[in-house]
Amino acid sequence: MADLTRDDRLRRQVAQRLSLRKPQEEALRILADVAGRLDWDAAADPAALLSEIRATYPSVESFERAFPSLAFALATGVGKTRLMGAFIAWLYLTGRSKNFFVLAPNTTIYDKLVTDFSRQSSPKYVFRGIAEFAQTPPIIVTGDTWEEGRGIRGSDLFGGEAIINIFNVDKINKEKGRIRSFRETLGESYFDYLSRLPDLVMLMDEAHRYRAKAAANAVFELNPRLGLELTATPKTVGASPKDFKNVIYSYGLGEAMADGYVKEPAVATRADFRPDGVAADELERIMLADGVTYHEHVKVELDLYARQSGRPKVHPFMLVVARDTAHAGAIRAYLESEDFHGGAYRGRVAEVHSNQTGEESNEAMARLVGLEHDAQTDIVVHVNKLKEGWDVTNLYTIVPLRASASEILTEQTLGRGLRLPYGTRTGVEAVDTLTVIAHDRFDEVIRRAREPGSIVKLKEITIGEGGDVTPDAREVMTVPTVVEAMFTGRVPMATVVREGDEPAPYTPPSPEQVAIADATLAFIRERERSLPGGLADLKKPEVQAAIAADVRRATAAAQGSFDAVMQPPAVEALVAEIAVGIAANTIEIPEIVVLPSREVNFWFDDFDLEGLDGIRFRPSSDTILIRNLRDDSQRELARERAGPRERRPEDYIIRHLIDYPEVDYDSHADRLYKWAGQVIARLRGYLATEEEVEAVALEHGRALARFVFEQMRRHYRETPVEYRAKRVRSFKTLKPQQLGVTLDKRLPLTEAANPLSATPGILFFGSQKSPYQFHKFDSDPERRFAALIDSDKMPAVIRWLRPAAGQFDIEYDRGRRYEPDFVVECIDRKLIVEVKAERDLADPVVQEKARAARAWVTNANTFAAEGDGKLWSYALLSERDVTESLTMAGVMAKAT
Repeated sequence: MADLTRDDRLRRQVAQRLSLRKPQEEALRILADVAGRLDWDAAADPAALLSEIRATYPSVESFERAFPSLAFALATGVGKTRLMGAFIAWLYLTGRSKNFFVLAPNTTIYDKLVTDFSRQSSPKYVFRGIAEFAQTPPIIVTGDTWEEGRGIRGSDLFGGEAIINIFNVDKINKEKGRIRSFRETLGESYFDYLSRLPDLVMLMDEAHRYRAKAAANAVFELNPRLGLELTATPKTVGASPKDFKNVIYSYGLGEAMADGYVKEPAVATRADFRPDGVAADELERIMLADGVTYHEHVKVELDLYARQSGRPKVHPFMLVVARDTAHAGAIRAYLESEDFHGGAYRGRVAEVHSNQTGEESNEAMARLVGLEHDAQTDIVVHVNKLKEGWDVTNLYTIVPLRASASEILTEQTLGRGLRLPYGTRTGVEAVDTLTVIAHDRFDEVIRRAREPGSIVKLKEITIGEGGDVTPDAREVMTVPTVVEAMFTGRVPMATVVREGDEPAPYTPPSPEQVAIADATLAFIRERERSLPGGLADLKKPEVQAAIAADVRRATAAAQGSFDAVMQPPAVEALVAEIAVGIAANTIEIPEIVVLPSREVNFWFDDFDLEGLDGIRFRPSSDTILIRNLRDDSQRELARERAGPRERRPEDYIIRHLIDYPEVDYDSHADRLYKWAGQVIARLRGYLATEEEVEAVALEHGRALARFVFEQMRRHYRETPVEYRAKRVRSFKTLKPQQLGVTLDKRLPLTEAANPLSATPGILFFGSQKSPYQFHKFDSDPERRFAALIDSDKMPAVIRWLRPAAGQFDIEYDRGRRYEPDFVVECIDRKLIVEVKAERDLADPVVQEKARAARAWVTNANTFAAEGDGKLWSYALLSERDVTESLTMAGVMAKAT
């Protein structure tokens, strides 16, 4: 069997270096397949090529151009620009082309493409990872620089660089006379020079934008060797849109949502709202107010996620879609007026539409460019200027005023906000969701979204009192542990004192004490992995002395001023006090990783293929014609199709089978040849000649391999996997928690919210056994359980904790992190406790989390003897279990 061809190796390298997603990688594979069918040295025969391509890709009915042109329809947010970079890199590295012409439909996309293809410092640089381009960057020729002769000089002097021309359709037509005029340096016009390049490849971004433009026809006179069209909507624009007939690969928005490459869309309305009883102008004001309510909610959630995860903070904005330019101006005036939130958004609203000119337009576009990083804009009002190419990741709320349900559910509307700010989903709903405010069309939008064939499945959100999102002002509050707050003086707010209580006396630490405390906390965190005795070691004088020595070295620059205030014994005493405080107020939670204990072997049981009679492929007519050529027809067929000719027809199938990661050629060669041989025997049974057998095996090798592999899957076997647990560290020092709160909604831990449904929005205080002063709960049963274990009714409880993000390392469902509701340390054991509504106990996700927690408990208990000796248990409680009569014995009865 032949090894992978050079083209295949380069394709895989490009995919790996550019970190292509699966749909991008599949599109690149298809391009490689098509490029292998092109004769790059001879004159093109589009009709013959079309016939050949249609045999493999039936969706391609026509090239729709005088030259071969193929459309790749990828959903918004999947990465069409990155895919263009992959196309160019592979075509250049394989030696097929070094001349490229990238076509943009408008100025916005044109400017973006110039930046993405030329600026290596840009985070969106499309060739990042391609070493050849890092050493010798492509020569970029634009609609503004073509007269400088960069591409021509580069070609003449060096002959090796990739040359990428980037033009805007409108710019070409405005300068049509100049681009087509005679240039002495060329002996012809620049346009004619490009049209004579034998390897010119044209890439058309947002291709649907110029399908119906007569102005674009002039560009197509360049007659490139190959056209590659990219779009999310393979239809012409206008009153009577027509489907593209040259789509060779399609990856829709529904698939992108299912695979997690874009945000999930949601639709929101006001709780118990009837739009038919409200005047149009008033309805708009309600939608804008609720849009801002949701926008501020998302802003807090994004801030909270950034603090909890340590990732960069994302500043969200809200997009308002106006009816026309006059409407847009009126909306902006209202949003910046005192009548709207007291003028809070004055100066934070950008208005963008096609009627803006001069400084007004420049200011608006500058605001758009800075949306992702300058945090100066909360709201963008637009009419029709934000089309394709406006590539931002921080749009989270859309308010489409007076739009129909069908308009709301188009990819053009949703597509502006589908891109994920972190590139992948985070698992946090607010971070991964795009929400459309649709009070006037809510029911209709939901109905249409549920219709067969809809590209989206929308989540429903209610806004207002009692809804999913309330209008209360929220902010992110940092809550350190009581120990850290005491020694650093950093408290989240003024100490909560109830009427009639006397505030506890407290003397804030000096700046020198704060510096010592911060350094001590940092060095204790560094020692988490190296203290064999866990938290107990922090009480040992020798450990405290070592930490104190580290603290003194770290603060040596300020030591002179410290010594004037704190003599050396005082420093050691403070370090010891902090260490003991942490040991006494932390629950020892081991960090455990699970590793396979032995090598896993896998194989396929022997079997005979079924359904061979269903194989009825025939060689395409042009293949037979090629096979009839007089000189070296065998080699010519193989070279035309996919590189070197295989020694045996079975190899045309096997070379695709080994692309599956489950198939190892060295281990499975005998059976692979058996199964491939059965397929070839079937072909020989109904095809007249050996040439036809080889032609079908070559043309349809991938499909035949898929036929074989689908049956191989049913016979896949592997040795049972055995795992062993390894303790990485015995505890984690508790870090400050981040809470999204409404500061004026505070209650003691022992008091219930009124109504109970308001519990998630309340900040509870007054714990006696928790390391933290403040807590939030998702439900009242959770609060009730916290109050019970915090009280004297359960004296067996020493301390309890609501784990923050990252405190536990329990994974479930392909790597998702599980954060339990509670960790409870008792006199004789430790517990992981989950409190759920009765209806949720049988939920598959709840059960999967329980399974993962029990597995963690099993592993943790293998290390119990090496720590403090306390065993772990897991308890899943129903809300009905959490009553005043609940005892620790009752909790343990539910534990496993």
